Amino acid sequence: MTDQPALKTDWRTLWASGDLALFCFVSLGILLHATMETMIATIMPAMVKDLAGVTLVGWTFAVYELGAIVAGAAAGRLVSYVSLRSNMVGAAVLYGCGALICALAPTMPILLGGRLIEGLGGGALVALAFVSVERLFPRTIWPQLFAIMSAVWGVAAFGGPLLGALISTAFGWRWAFGVFTLAGFAMAAVAFLVLRMPEARRVTGAEPPPFPYAALATLAGAVILIAFAGVDVSPYRSTALFVAGVIGLALFFRVDALMPRSRLFPRRPFDWSTSLGAGMTMVATLSVSTVSFAIYAPLLLTSLHGIPVLTVGYIIAAESIAWSILSILVAGAPPRHERPIIVGGAFMIAAGLAGFAVAIPAGNIPAILFCALLQGGGFGIAWPFATRIIVASAPAEESTIASSAVPAMQRIGYATGAAAAGIVANATGFADGLTGESAANVARWLFLAFLPLALVGCAAAVRMSRVK
Repeated sequence: MTDQPALKTDWRTLWASGDLALFCFVSLGILLHATMETMIATIMPAMVKDLAGVTLVGWTFAVYELGAIVAGAAAGRLVSYVSLRSNMVGAAVLYGCGALICALAPTMPILLGGRLIEGLGGGALVALAFVSVERLFPRTIWPQLFAIMSAVWGVAAFGGPLLGALISTAFGWRWAFGVFTLAGFAMAAVAFLVLRMPEARRVTGAEPPPFPYAALATLAGAVILIAFAGVDVSPYRSTALFVAGVIGLALFFRVDALMPRSRLFPRRPFDWSTSLGAGMTMVATLSVSTVSFAIYAPLLLTSLHGIPVLTVGYIIAAESIAWSILSILVAGAPPRHERPIIVGGAFMIAAGLAGFAVAIPAGNIPAILFCALLQGGGFGIAWPFATRIIVASAPAEESTIASSAVPAMQRIGYATGAAAAGIVANATGFADGLTGESAANVARWLFLAFLPLALVGCAAAVRMSRVK
């Protein structure tokens, strides 16, 4: 056999052809959605100070993720009936309207409505960006385009908190939403003008898979029940709602398994006798247990220690940067090292979570930064290999479902974790208002409460390393 020359991309020619410029525009939807997803953390202290509603902080993240999950599942099916161009315009308008509602919201409940609409529009924009690659660009450049998408996610992940801190400090938190209101409407207008090619206006008419109405409705109900358990906390009411929510999550996976033509997850997604089941358990538990840092850290550090929100933004950005850099550094690891790396990453994540329980109450910025780097780096080295093993271990007929199930499970974990974090935060002090004393108590328990779940994730990672 002779070695084939590596396929190199001529970026200048690609730009001159218009394909790269078009793709940069299409991928703007990913940037808008992901930046808004992470920006909310650093504008949260100013929002809570203006609107009150500290008991609903977890909801701001949970409803956004729920909207994204539903819209992501719907967008890929809608392009069979409505053109890509119309879908893109509609999703961008929806996103802009949601941001506008948030910018003008007089109360926290109205802001939550805007966050849900934002999530629907942003989730659809992300799904449509992937559809656009298949519809609008030659197959030969797909790998390069998907690499750019990964870079866009990385930029948004560490740029969002910084952008939120800068805008909130200079102009106020409402302008943070105002900027994205303008961006959403501008994207809708440009999409209407630019996406005129036949591929973007074509309607296939093909029969798409059935939409998983029952499964997604069950999921939404389960997350909302868990979130409601954290509002007006009382032992019997909150326990009953939380148990009902957990049962609802179990029912969601059961309903999903009974719908073979619209399934979101492979069969037996939590079966530890397989690498797929152990891996999906790891993804779920670590996603649930770590989301509280991104949601509550700015609020805790600013109210408890008076740390500037811009400093907190840098810390959260550092976590994302560690994720990206360590992902690149271990990308070339030989296959025999993949499973030990996954285990090491899982324990790094758990160690970072445990460290937050000590460092955040103490206000020790170097220690907080170290824990953030530890947690982000753990995700960075574990996630790519875990995803590859999960997909590779799935039956051939479920490989496509498995590849999309990993990010779906992560989003579900974030939504559920945000709702559960609200229970812990309100039960340990925030229900009585945002004070230095309540913040100190919350700062400790908010991370310790999720440590057992993170250790379950570590056990799943160890199991994954031993099962072939």
